[in-house]
Amino acid sequence: VQLQACGGGLVQAGGSLRLSCLASGRTFSNYATGWFRQAPGKEREFVGAITWSGASTLHADSVKGRFTISRDNAKNTVYLQMNSLKPEDTAVYYCAAARTGWGRDEFTYDYWGQGTEVTVSS
Repeated sequence: VQLQACGGGLVQAGGSLRLSCLASGRTFSNYATGWFRQAPGKEREFVGAITWSGASTLHADSVKGRFTISRDNAKNTVYLQMNSLKPEDTAVYYCAAARTGWGRDEFTYDYWGQGTEVTVSS
């Protein structure tokens, strides 16, 4: 499966963005999907994950209540709605898909998109 993340950009603190992860190739609805981010000089970290059906989601504590992961399997797309953005949310955001399992561990995921950059100004 091929993944393409988009929707990043420059936004002021307190603003919102919606990231999209478009999948192509194999049946995307069979895969759990996660969002991760990597800020300059930092390790990649978990942001959110959603099961193949969308019935269950996880969010990192740092984004809980501000970010929401969702998916539309008919459109082969997973979304990350980001509200109340803070400068510390500045990072490159990556989507990833897992053939089996799901969760916070990046090693669970088999396929990765190229990333989309989010910059939050103060």
